Amino acid sequence: MDVKKRINELSEILNEANYNYYMKDTSIITDQEFDKYLMELTSLEMEYPNLKRKDSPTQRVGGDVLKGFKKVNHRIPMLSIEDVFNEEEIFNFEERIRKEGYHPEYVCELKIDGLSVSAYYENGLLVRAATRGNGVTGDDITNNAKTIKSLPLKLKKEITIEVRGEIYMSKNTLKEINKQREEENKSLLQNCRNAASGSIKLLNSKEVAKRNLECFIYHLPNPEDYGIKTHAEALEFMESLGFRTNPNNRVVKDIKGIMNFIREKEILRENLPYDIDGIVIKVNDLVTQKKLGSTSKYPRWCIAYKFPAKTVYTRLIDILFTVGRTGQITPNAILEPVIVQGSTIKRATLHNEDNIRNKDIRIGDIVSIYKAGDVIPAVGEPLIERRTGKEVPFQMIENCPICNTKLIRHEDEADYFCPNPNCPARHIEGLIHFASKEAMNIEGLGDSIMEDLYNYGYIKKISDIYLLHHHRKELEQLEGYGQKSIDKLFQNIENSKQNSLEKLLFGLGIKQVGGKTAKTLASIFKTLDNLQKACFQELTAIPDIGPIIAKNIIAYFSDEENQKLIAELKEHNLNMTYLSKEKEKDANFLGKTFVLTGTLSKITRDKASSLIEDKGGKTTSSVTKKTSVVIVGDNPGSKYDKAINLGIEIWNEEAFLEKLNQEVK
Repeated sequence: MDVKKRINELSEILNEANYNYYMKDTSIITDQEFDKYLMELTSLEMEYPNLKRKDSPTQRVGGDVLKGFKKVNHRIPMLSIEDVFNEEEIFNFEERIRKEGYHPEYVCELKIDGLSVSAYYENGLLVRAATRGNGVTGDDITNNAKTIKSLPLKLKKEITIEVRGEIYMSKNTLKEINKQREEENKSLLQNCRNAASGSIKLLNSKEVAKRNLECFIYHLPNPEDYGIKTHAEALEFMESLGFRTNPNNRVVKDIKGIMNFIREKEILRENLPYDIDGIVIKVNDLVTQKKLGSTSKYPRWCIAYKFPAKTVYTRLIDILFTVGRTGQITPNAILEPVIVQGSTIKRATLHNEDNIRNKDIRIGDIVSIYKAGDVIPAVGEPLIERRTGKEVPFQMIENCPICNTKLIRHEDEADYFCPNPNCPARHIEGLIHFASKEAMNIEGLGDSIMEDLYNYGYIKKISDIYLLHHHRKELEQLEGYGQKSIDKLFQNIENSKQNSLEKLLFGLGIKQVGGKTAKTLASIFKTLDNLQKACFQELTAIPDIGPIIAKNIIAYFSDEENQKLIAELKEHNLNMTYLSKEKEKDANFLGKTFVLTGTLSKITRDKASSLIEDKGGKTTSSVTKKTSVVIVGDNPGSKYDKAINLGIEIWNEEAFLEKLNQEVK
């Protein structure tokens, strides 16, 4: 196995999954897949630390910051809690703590299915509420949070304090909202978690107030400042101030108490007025918590046990094939409608031919359906014992379901593709991708609007987007297209012409060229003309660009239709150059190799690495004799010890920021 290639592949998959989950409230892979890939990546990084990427998802805390709100820096980082999925992992957690010489009590809490919030009060008054964001910087949602009746605007004491909790929507509220939306012929909110997350992101706080969101407070980030000695005392203290804490919390003495609490709450789960997806287990004693410390991502004194996905059964009545923007053919299960955790499920992806054949899924089978991560519908195994003999074995199609072109499948790929570059399905998906936020970011050209414009004949290819203004009169005749919305759309299209080269590269939809690869190519070749001229050897000499991606790039730019498209985009004055800030070289950093270890409190590891590179240095993941400086945060671990043994220069976070000689924003 090519370890570097696999690490890059896993990193891209997980980063893309994180982006979609936290930014779009969409899961592109199941929780089980995510956890499997994350475990594999973690294992590979431990074995090959020198191959660990700076953007490795194993170092991330939550997701990226959303746009549309003022940004807020958390005074104390909001770390995630490590998820575990079976009893063995719970026992391992408890055993690890005992092996370190501790025999603590634990606090067991319900894991509310919503979104995290930090609330800051000055002299007893709520002055700011923020989402977790990326753990260091979140979104200022103060106006929206003030609409939550269970979050006090004024405390019982004039105290300055920061607390953290979970915003959620109750089951009854979701039911009432969906009843009203159904009467208004609006799409239904799928579940409580997505409904809460989507509601808090609304820019109009009046609309947020209508959603009747609620909040439980569960964490005090600096309890020692208030003379508190245990987590249970912190909960009581916060409740005395007027905060709403969950009444189901319980202090237990040992692993037996933990397991009893889990089994009890799993049974009572359906009867709760809100959704929970697991149990959080925390060491109660705060001194012990501090001694156990944290990794760069998780506190080591707590875990979150996630309940197994719930499974129901229904009949698979057909398999429908769809075509993606790259021509990828995806088989989808058409199901007899079934309710899974409050949502009616009618279809789910079957991924590819190999998945179906390995499970021996047949049309007519009774199959298990569950919500991966309690969100995304997934097809499990068929019930072989329920077969009647009338089931139809799966047959992979040979031709594209849209244009009837014969499909192809390469030896090293699991998916079939429609090779016809003019396939209408590929065109629509490609257009949607080009205008998407991750690519050219043309707000107003979403999926349904793009489909309409394609079907009306106004946009048939990417370059037509920049000729849409010729159809202004026709657009004004369409329902929902007012003068202001058309003006805004045209302005967004015009603004997209100024995007940096990597946005355009990603938007073009070159096979296997994702956002990161596009930026790498743009930063190296600087202009699209240079990239078009690049040969196979030049491309494969670039880290992370393997022979397959190199061939895809060359094939794309060799195609006459693609050459014609690029020429048209040039005529429309789209920027074809990489726009980067000139690096400020600094003697403190120029030519030096840095290693970051421990938890940084004022800056993320990713941003620290970026700033080092901007100053002319580089970062690596392992400490060697060639390392120039080791930058240490809290709980630095073995890298700090190795640096001391090798006599390598060590900077703490304050020294690092001082040498940067700039304000971190």
